Amino acid sequence: MNIKELAMKGNTQHISEQLDVTDVLKERGDLLGFSPLNVQLTARYIADAAQVDGELEMDVEMPCSRCLKPVHEHLTIPFHEAFVKKDAEHKEEDEDSDFILVEEDKVDLTEYLIQDMLLSLPFVPLCDEDCKGLCPVCGVDRNETPCECRQEKIDPRLAGLADFFKQE
Repeated sequence: MNIKELAMKGNTQHISEQLDVTDVLKERGDLLGFSPLNVQLTARYIADAAQVDGELEMDVEMPCSRCLKPVHEHLTIPFHEAFVKKDAEHKEEDEDSDFILVEEDKVDLTEYLIQDMLLSLPFVPLCDEDCKGLCPVCGVDRNETPCECRQEKIDPRLAGLADFFKQE
């Protein structure tokens, strides 16, 4: 995207592409599979800034955090950024600003797209909100088979008292 061209023409630029994110995601052990990142953006020059809005879409497959079954999710990620070229009026970007200061007229959006994609990946994927998970004792999937394992939780601070009452 070129800020200077947007400002001079005063028109809208549509960005539609597919990004291969294999290099970014290949080292992640929590992903079983993923599709390319589909990008649909619109760039406009409004109030001394290049406003870029649109959506990112991708499919991911991750193991359920409780039972480890594969979970397929379709992610639709909103994208909203404003870019301002650094000049006498805009010297520094503060933490509260609603825009990103850039040095050049040409802005590579790839790093911003990847950042939004990474932040939108599910932190705790679940196959179902009511997933019972795996038994920590025998390892059986409790969604398929109930287990009879004893899972008594004793506060370690009170474990000594439990032994005290066994002696009597």
